[in-house]
Amino acid sequence: MATDNNRLIPASAILGILLFAGLCGLGYQVSKSALDIKKLERSVEVKGLSEREVAADIAIWPITFSVADNDLGTLYQNIQQKNASVVGFLKTNGFADTEVTLSTPSVVDKQAREYGDSGANSRYRYTASSSITVYSGKVDKVRETMNKIADLGKEGIPIAGDSYNTQFIYSKLNEIKPAMIEEATKSARESANKFAKDSDSTLGKIKRASQGTFSIENRDAGTAHIKKVRVVSTVEYYLSD
Repeated sequence: MATDNNRLIPASAILGILLFAGLCGLGYQVSKSALDIKKLERSVEVKGLSEREVAADIAIWPITFSVADNDLGTLYQNIQQKNASVVGFLKTNGFADTEVTLSTPSVVDKQAREYGDSGANSRYRYTASSSITVYSGKVDKVRETMNKIADLGKEGIPIAGDSYNTQFIYSKLNEIKPAMIEEATKSARESANKFAKDSDSTLGKIKRASQGTFSIENRDAGTAHIKKVRVVSTVEYYLSD
């Protein structure tokens, strides 16, 4: 007769042992995966800057003057004469007809106003303002001609102060965008490499990145024709030991 020690191990016990071993293995794999994921979650976020100074390539120069008279017909005749003088001045200084635009004059009849009594106390019944705008890619020529605006005053044309509110525009941003984005990204990576080195880590791949908005501003108040173009890119890199 066989003894108890020679009895076969029940199949259910073997199954239980295998199941236990499998669960232990699965637990190890899950634990290892969790550690790997945790390692991947280590990251550093840095910013990369790119700046450039560029010259404006478009100038918008408004030339405005005002006239007054008691006779409406004489007023319009005066406006036409002064408009012709301004256009002649611009042509003499090198601007083409396509670069010069005349706006419709704005006329005010002070006696027709429904408020106040300014018409009764005013020397002139009618006042009018006229504006001639130069839109040109000859930025240096515009700046040079602006310094000669006093010549119009000598001809009896009272130039308004807003004639000096010239806009200078840089329109070639798309031409420098790729190089500036590359420069900003390189700057960000240099900062990330330094951080990784200082923290005894190894810099990995990019986790996420976002390109900032390009801004174009005057370099300073006195040089509106020189623009400062700026962009900041934000990049997050993985870190590992």
